[in-house]
Amino acid sequence: MTSIPEAIPFLFLRLHLITTVAAAVPIVAVVVAAAAFLYPGGIAWFLSRRQTHIPGPCGLEAGFCLAGGAAHRVLALLCRCFSADRLMAFSVGLTRFVVSSNPETAREILNSSAFADRPIKESARELLFHRAMGFAPFGVYWRNLRRISATHLFCPKSIASFGDRRREIGEKMLGDVRLLMRKHGEVDIKRVFHFGSLSNVMVSVFGKTYDFGKGEGMELDGMVKEGYELLGSLNWSDHLPFLWWLDLQGLRRRCRVLVGKVNLFVGRIIEQHKQTRITRFEQAKGVAGDFVDVLLGLEKEEKLSDSDMVAVLWEMIFRGTDTVAVLLEWTMARIVLHPEIQYKAQAEIDAVVGSRGSFVIPTSQAFITFSL
Repeated sequence: MTSIPEAIPFLFLRLHLITTVAAAVPIVAVVVAAAAFLYPGGIAWFLSRRQTHIPGPCGLEAGFCLAGGAAHRVLALLCRCFSADRLMAFSVGLTRFVVSSNPETAREILNSSAFADRPIKESARELLFHRAMGFAPFGVYWRNLRRISATHLFCPKSIASFGDRRREIGEKMLGDVRLLMRKHGEVDIKRVFHFGSLSNVMVSVFGKTYDFGKGEGMELDGMVKEGYELLGSLNWSDHLPFLWWLDLQGLRRRCRVLVGKVNLFVGRIIEQHKQTRITRFEQAKGVAGDFVDVLLGLEKEEKLSDSDMVAVLWEMIFRGTDTVAVLLEWTMARIVLHPEIQYKAQAEIDAVVGSRGSFVIPTSQAFITFSL
């Protein structure tokens, strides 16, 4: 049996080892944290099982860039700084990102099945988009939605059937521009495009027109604007999962309030169409039905549940409005910056439809080369 005096050196050695290990833990933690923070692409790429050598900013630099305005400009600047135009990696919290400023690389990414599924943000899921074409996972359901849209909404026959309604919307937009110029001497062109695009979507999808200055029209416009604000917000819960249950930014609560309004609004229109629906037989005789009629007329494996129908129709409204408006606004801005293109486009249109306020109609488009 070992006496106490003989055991004392061993006790001191053991305590020394424990003290050394305890002192080393914070140092190791600091070294690992520093390595993660300084790793190209940031901490999310450091923690990834697939280590990469894609250049990119370390730490939280890119995350703060996305939180501000004009994020695309900041990311483009970072790509140039890191000589990573083809591909740059960065982290936002624990989420990995890649961005490309090279058209060929972007085309390859967009055409790759590896990128077919879009990560579903919390706001997108709460706003029902995981059951619509934009965020639905690639598979049977997504292909069914794509086939329905291509066959019934974006086909030449359907587009042509609403040509007169689009002409009316175009005339109203021009009238609004003239009125605003007479009153104020300037025009918020994005607002004009916004209401024109929203009117076009509501006519082709729901077969209805709205006055966006009152009643249901004002309610609809408010829902679309609220949806864009929620979906476009940088939600830190998406990138720092331990914050999910807190809902610090209140986005989840706002999404659920908005979805309640959407269900009532779109559900009411679906019920109205169920009562006065144009049947497939009537459509075959030449009576144009809207997209709600098409969805209600689907049969067997193509048929959608009422909740999926609400999600699909809500996405049609949402994505068909500001997407078109922003594209038209950008085109107008580019024309203003390049007067020579503006003059050429005007000359082409005048040569075909005249210069006395005539509209470009589908039959005229075949003769216009469109300088843009």
